[in-house]
Parts: sequence; structure tokens; C-alpha cells
Amino acid sequence: MTLLLGALTIGLILSLLALGVYISYRVFDIADITVDGSITLGGAICAVLIVKGTHPLLATLAGFAGGLAAGTVTGILQAKFKINALLSGILVMTGLYSVNLHVMGKSNVPLLSGETFTTRAERMGQAWFGQPEVNLLGWLVGVRDLLSLLSALGLIVIACLALYWFFRTELGTAMRASGDNPQMIRALGVNVERYRIMGLALSNGLVATSGALLAQYQGFADAQMGIGMVVWGLASVIIGESLVGSRSLGLAIYGAVAGSVIFRILVAIALRWGLNPNDLKLVTALFVFAALVLPQFLQRKPKPAPAALASKEPHARR
Repeated sequence: MTLLLGALTIGLILSLLALGVYISYRVFDIADITVDGSITLGGAICAVLIVKGTHPLLATLAGFAGGLAAGTVTGILQAKFKINALLSGILVMTGLYSVNLHVMGKSNVPLLSGETFTTRAERMGQAWFGQPEVNLLGWLVGVRDLLSLLSALGLIVIACLALYWFFRTELGTAMRASGDNPQMIRALGVNVERYRIMGLALSNGLVATSGALLAQYQGFADAQMGIGMVVWGLASVIIGESLVGSRSLGLAIYGAVAGSVIFRILVAIALRWGLNPNDLKLVTALFVFAALVLPQFLQRKPKPAPAALASKEPHARR
């Protein structure tokens, strides 16, 4: 049960990463590799501030601001300097590796003595229950694990509602329209490049917030924590779309969160069954490849000829 609670908590935390990837990948049709650097940036900023005694909420908001800045740089490279979208993400992601090292001052920042949202949840749980463990469906689970899960769930619900509300506003609708049909929006006199910059900033802000929460939950921030995270986000979005079967705004947001949680549970099960952790990124990449190719393969499957269908009708009537 503890393994399941941990998988659910990490899945919820990384659902912010999935939502950020959804914005860049589905709204603007960009596979933004900045994600690999911005999630580490959010974790690095948050960890350093917490070590210095900053409130966890303020440290998380600072990580979000760092992600906004990283996404803005990527958007400016694309919109103002006309650099290819993929290359812009690679350039910013590469530069962020050095930036993250400068922010942390070293490759790893532990949070053993800092106050994080998990330590606050643990104190709150012990105050409520008066003991370090509680009975959940017949299983003894730690109060820290249970309250961390509930805290992450509450934060994700608030983030999803806020994102849904934002995309229903005039600004959010214009942003979605500029990504869906930029030629038409540009013909109406709207600055498409400005909306792209704002969208990529919001995307990486959510990703960096995910990194800040992940660093607090796992108890450290590491310079390597962002490697391959864009693939993780893509996998979550693809799983979510196949789960809900629709790209409408509300279902898409729900699907991204559900896809992240399901994918994390699948990873936890695979590791439990003996998967080598060194193979995790390879398995994730292969899964995303299969998820992207399989729908195209199914669409190419030959359909029965009309003559063959007509010849079967008399037999069916008999």
C-alpha cells in the first residue's frame, strides 16, 4: 500500500508536467525540449530557497516564476529570432543545465533539514491522528504518505480548475485559437507570436512547479532530475487521450492528469517486478513510440471491399 500511495503521489505531482506538455504539444504543436531543463530549474530554485528558510509555498512560486522565464526565452527565440521550435528548445535546455548548476552551487541539494510540504503534511497528520501510522482499508500506512497524497491531490485539483478557467477566458481562448489556426488568427490582426510566447511561458511554469513539488517530496533536487521528462510528459498526454477518447478542453486536462497517474503506477509495477532502473528511460521511449505509431497503423488497416460486404448480406438475412 505504501508503494501505491507513493506512486499515486508522484503521478499527481508529475501531472503538472503533463499539463505543461499538453499546452506546448497539443495547443501549439511543439515538442518543447525546454521541459527537461525547466523542471530541474523549478526544483533547484525551490530547494535552494527552502534550505535558506523560505516558506515552501513561496519557494514553489519562485520555481514557477523560474519556469515562466525559461519558457519566455524559448518563445522569444522562436517568435522574434525565427529559430526553429525544436532547436530553440534544445538551446534553452542546454543553457539551463549550467544555470541550474549555478543556482544550486553543486549537482545535488538535499532537503533533509528543510521544511517542505511533506514535512508540514506529516506534522499535520500526526496532530490529527496522534500516531505515525493509520489503518487504510486494512493496511497500515504512514501518516506522511497519506497526507502527502491528499496535499498533492488538492494542489492538482486547484491547478486543473485554474487552467480550465484560464483557457475559457478571452485571453486563453485566443491563445488556443492561435495555436490551432495561426493563419486565420493572424489574418484577423492578432499577434500570434505574442500568444506563443505566453503559452510556452505558462507551459514551462507548470513544469517547473512540478519540479519544485517533486524536489520537496523526494527530499532533494538534482541536476540530472530532468533528463527524459519531455518523453514522460508525452507518454502521459497520449495515455490520457486514449483514455478519454476526446480532445475537448475539460476531458483533455483530466486525461493528462489520469495519464500521468496511470503511467507512474505502471512504472512502479514494472520496477516491483524486477525492471532494471537503468532501462526505465528506454522503456518509456519505446512506449511513446508505440503509442504514436499504433493509431497510424490501425488507420492503414484495409477495410472490406463493398462487393464483399454485399455478398455477405443475403447470408445474414437468412
